[in-house]
Amino acid sequence: MTGRVIALDHGAARCGVAVSDPTRTLATPLEPVLRPDTRKGLARVRAAIEASEAVLVLVGLPLALHGGDSDQTRAARAFAERLAETVAVPVELRDERFTTRIANRAGGAASEDSRAAAVLLTDYLQTGHTY
Repeated sequence: MTGRVIALDHGAARCGVAVSDPTRTLATPLEPVLRPDTRKGLARVRAAIEASEAVLVLVGLPLALHGGDSDQTRAARAFAERLAETVAVPVELRDERFTTRIANRAGGAASEDSRAAAVLLTDYLQTGHTY
């Protein structure tokens, strides 16, 4: 399957954004969206999804180390639900444990949040998903 996939690293202050190329080979971090839980912030996230012509949206799910939910996990689930109501493509949750740590080790010029989204997306692309 081809088509861009977009990954989001949700946070209350910023939402990291990364997008794949159409062949799903590379993940590129984009500018983060500020205050994604506001009406304007959600509209900016939706605009990024539409502009990238994504066929799938991944929202990072910050599970606790033991695999359970935390306040951040519940916030990410709620964000994904709101987003799914406003976009015409599927929205999936994906475990994002350690993505920020990996992004920090790798470094780069993009924001930490968007680099973490790129790590999440790269992991998805490398596991051979076919959606």
